Amino acid sequence: MNGREHVVLWVVVPALNEADNLAVLVPRIVAELATFDPSGRVLVVDDGSSDDTSKVVAELMTELPEVCLETLRHNLGKAAALQRGFRRALDGGADVVVMMDADGQDDPAELVRLLERIEDGADLVTGARLDRRDRFVKRHTSRVYNRVTGLMSGAPGRDFNSGFKAMRAAVAEDVSPMLYGEMHRYLTVIAHGMGYQVAEVPVLHHERMHGTSKYGLARFWRGFADLVTVRFLLSYEHRPSHLFGAVGAASLVLGMFSLMYLTVVKLAGQPIGDRPLLMAGVLMVMVGLQLTLFGLLAEMVVHARNRGLGQRT
Repeated sequence: MNGREHVVLWVVVPALNEADNLAVLVPRIVAELATFDPSGRVLVVDDGSSDDTSKVVAELMTELPEVCLETLRHNLGKAAALQRGFRRALDGGADVVVMMDADGQDDPAELVRLLERIEDGADLVTGARLDRRDRFVKRHTSRVYNRVTGLMSGAPGRDFNSGFKAMRAAVAEDVSPMLYGEMHRYLTVIAHGMGYQVAEVPVLHHERMHGTSKYGLARFWRGFADLVTVRFLLSYEHRPSHLFGAVGAASLVLGMFSLMYLTVVKLAGQPIGDRPLLMAGVLMVMVGLQLTLFGLLAEMVVHARNRGLGQRT
């Protein structure tokens, strides 16, 4: 991007108790950013840290005018911190928004790889950590996570959970409403589902400089639950009855055939009161009706929302 049309860059760094790392990392990001966009900004979002994260960034701001700080009163999570950071960057006129972790494992010198891929036409680029410097358990659980994510979403990629990404402003604008819970893990999946061109480039990955990782196995399982949510929203947000109606209709048909069979058996003079199939048939009919009605109600909600949005515009 250097030497071509001017592009405003913002680097968003969500941080939770990363004071020691930020003191080293932020000046390195600023130095690298200056080679692309002297008017660019590095925004640190302090996600309710209990250490001197905000104090360290405030001191850096006196020396480095490119540095900005956004402080959250409570720990809201990485997704919420990124959402706040994206909004600040977009309000500041960013053309490209970069996100980096504050632990020092992402190398600012690799920023050029991501930006070159953006320049080549990609809308969102992930820095893939193909040679990870993490604990054994974290590396292998992440490998499983990436494979399952790729299979369930259909999105291309080998390192969906990488916190080192660059995206055009339009992508940051569109994905921001879905940044809650653990949804930041699925930015690539969300952007791909919205029709944006996503890509990956291999980047260097370093060991954490200071402190300990904020991620454990609990977040791994919550991440899979959010993957199901993302898959549902991208596939059925505007047509929920296609899912609930199809499952409901299948249950209803199976239940009705079961009851019809039992009716024939009863007419043949055989008792059916003690047969498990009777209870199963009634249950499938009731569940089928409920799911079908639920799908219709969901369609009404979607219709009302879309009509409201149309009236406001």
